[in-house]
Order: sequence, then structure tokens, then C-alpha cells
Amino acid sequence: MIRKLQKTDIDRVAAIWLDSNLKAHDFIPAQYWKDNFELVKELLLQAEVYVYESGQEIQGFIGLSEEYIEGIFVAGEVQSQGIGKCLLDFIKDKKETLCLNVYQKNMRAIRFYQREGFEIQGESLDEDTNEKDYVMIWEGKRNA
Repeated sequence: MIRKLQKTDIDRVAAIWLDSNLKAHDFIPAQYWKDNFELVKELLLQAEVYVYESGQEIQGFIGLSEEYIEGIFVAGEVQSQGIGKCLLDFIKDKKETLCLNVYQKNMRAIRFYQREGFEIQGESLDEDTNEKDYVMIWEGKRNA
């Protein structure tokens, strides 16, 4: 089941965020993610966030700002089981266009987004981490 984030979900969602970032971005010092943990908890409560819940446990979430995907995060023990795709499909039904940034070194995420119809439109530098990323865009409904 996919539903909107509730305030009582924040600790579980933030834990998934931290764990996922530590695993997916081993090229960024772990302290960077830990230093931003409390700020992210605050920002999540202000953002448009949808959680994927199974058996009354949150297993993943997607965060949005308008058409920009802030991130898709899935708990480590249930990755590669279609949860990220479910969350993305849920949002694709609500939006005509989506965009996101993904670190160039995160090949697993790049392949996932390309499989889901996103195309690389450019590149930039994340000044917080000094890592290069790609700007990726999905224009699904316009092409349908």
C-alpha cells in the first residue's frame, strides 16, 4: 500500500534514508549523511512524501518537490523486489514530467531510472559533496 507520510512515520523513514544513502553512496564520507540526518527529518515533514507499506511496516518512500524527485529510498532487506518501481509508477500516474539528479558513480540508480524511461539531459556538480551528477528527465504522458 502506498500512502502519504504521517508524522509518526518519520523515524522509520529517516532511518531508511540514512541506511540507503550510506550503502548507495560509499564514495561520499558517511559523516556527510549523518550530519544531515536531523535536517532531513525536518525537511521530510515539509515535503510531499509517499511511503510504501507492507504488513504495517514502511519499506520504502519517495520524496517530491513539484515535478522534482528528491529521492526514492527502499529498505536494504527488501531492495530489488519492485518497491522502488511501485513508488515511481505511483508518481508517474500523477505527473506529466519528472526530473531528478543522480550521482554519476551510482550506476545501479542510473540503470534503474533508464529502465523506467528517464533520459540523461545534462550533468552538474553537487557542491555539497563535490560529486558529479546527471540530470535525468521523464516525459511519459507527453509521449504516450
